[in-house]
Amino acid sequence: MREFFSVILCVALFAACENDINEVNKLFSKDETLVETATGVEMLYSDSAVLKLRILTPKLLRHLDKRDPMQEFPEGLQIEFYDNNGDKATSRLSANYAQKFENDNKFIVRDSVIWNGGNGERLETEELIWEEENDKVHTNKFVIVRRPDEIIYGHGFESNQKFTQWRIRAIEGRIKNKLSDDFKN
Repeated sequence: MREFFSVILCVALFAACENDINEVNKLFSKDETLVETATGVEMLYSDSAVLKLRILTPKLLRHLDKRDPMQEFPEGLQIEFYDNNGDKATSRLSANYAQKFENDNKFIVRDSVIWNGGNGERLETEELIWEEENDKVHTNKFVIVRRPDEIIYGHGFESNQKFTQWRIRAIEGRIKNKLSDDFKN
């Protein structure tokens, strides 16, 4: 008889543990379950144990859409690109907003974008698109490239991600001409 009551008690307890799905759904909105939030994030990217880049951001939102997952950096980010040995940062990129589209391996950085190259060059623009797999950074927006002895303006920019080989379309500005010194009287 005692065993019979134990079985009845267990069945009653398990039956009482059923949750109403509508009550559970009230606790979490659909948006909250599709987005992970992290603060004070530092991400390191490496290849064969060699540091390639470091990303710092105060806030990261990971959108967990299965068809189009995305990382969003609503409070901006800083990216440091490292040399082939992973010892030294060769260039730095900062922006006030960014998105990384995981399926396309593409970053889009916007709002006060600044890219400092290790050779004293500085790029300023409002948007850059960085295609990681192609080692390509580009924009169709207005850009300013500042060098120690010249300032170059243009509409459209293309570069490798190390900022060592780049070109500007629709160029204008003060450009130092190496031949001009030869023609002085």
